[in-house]
Amino acid sequence: MTDKKLSITSSSLKSFMLNEGVQPIFVPEKTILGVFKTHNSEMKSLIGKSFAVGTLQRYETSYSHTADLIRWKYQTDDLPLNRIDHEFVTSYDYYLRSVRSCANNSTVKYIKNFKKIVLIRLANAWIEKNPFLLYKVKLKKVVREFLNMDEIQRIADHDFKFNRLSQVRDIFLFCCFTGLAYADVMKLKKTEIVTDDKAEKWISTYREKTKTQVKAPLLKTALDILEKYKEHPLCADHLRVLPVSSNQKTNNYLKEIATACEIDKELTFHIARHTFATTVTLANGVPIESVSKMLGHTDIKTTQHYAKILDLKLSQDMALLKIKLSDIHSNAESKDIRS
Repeated sequence: MTDKKLSITSSSLKSFMLNEGVQPIFVPEKTILGVFKTHNSEMKSLIGKSFAVGTLQRYETSYSHTADLIRWKYQTDDLPLNRIDHEFVTSYDYYLRSVRSCANNSTVKYIKNFKKIVLIRLANAWIEKNPFLLYKVKLKKVVREFLNMDEIQRIADHDFKFNRLSQVRDIFLFCCFTGLAYADVMKLKKTEIVTDDKAEKWISTYREKTKTQVKAPLLKTALDILEKYKEHPLCADHLRVLPVSSNQKTNNYLKEIATACEIDKELTFHIARHTFATTVTLANGVPIESVSKMLGHTDIKTTQHYAKILDLKLSQDMALLKIKLSDIHSNAESKDIRS
């Protein structure tokens, strides 16, 4: 007998108890982290086929949180799979919110990742009851921040002392004027810049996250940035369009850029994408259906999350209406005076 945790299959135990001469088969006991690690390993083998790198990274982070919870609450390195119950789930929720200081939506997303692992095991009959039946939480609506034209111009006009900041600034602005996410601009190739029959240049690529097609015209600002980096060593060697740094470095540099430009917003590539959807397109009268296609959304409801800008657009439209009505009123008064 080894010191490994083992379990007995029901069929072999039944045969043994009925004196059928069959010895019970001992199999390794399934553990929470064991099945989680197997899931992540399988996901890793499907990168580029069924999953994106970012998805795997999220599940690996969830694995780390699960391991930390088990050590924090149960003072052990792992637990049998059947220890997952309602108390385990609510403890996980409490741990993320308190010890890890996760916000509501981050907590919900980490628990959702863990839930997927559990439900797969439930379907395999490795656990008997669904521990999430009485666990009810919801994502809170998030106000999507974006930059206005003044803030965009401040970033564009700033003279940075360090080339690394200028480079990240340019790539950030490229995303503000194309709507590309960080993962998409990082992998963007020169072959994905196409020219139509009117000699206009377009981006024609697929989103890393959803694999949906993206087609977006290149505005002048974006074209100027492409021209600036066309001879950059990283672009020439790898056929990439822009020399994009790692996500961690880029986010750190964006913080420096925000400080230097006196912008009281947390600059991220999410904000760049939101800025394209709002300030650059919707606020300038581009139909939401067109914006949805350029962003690569599979459902226009996703694009409607940017509807906050429509309040601004409504205000702008009403201001124009007031001017027109004022002109009509003035003309009417002039006619009355003349008559």
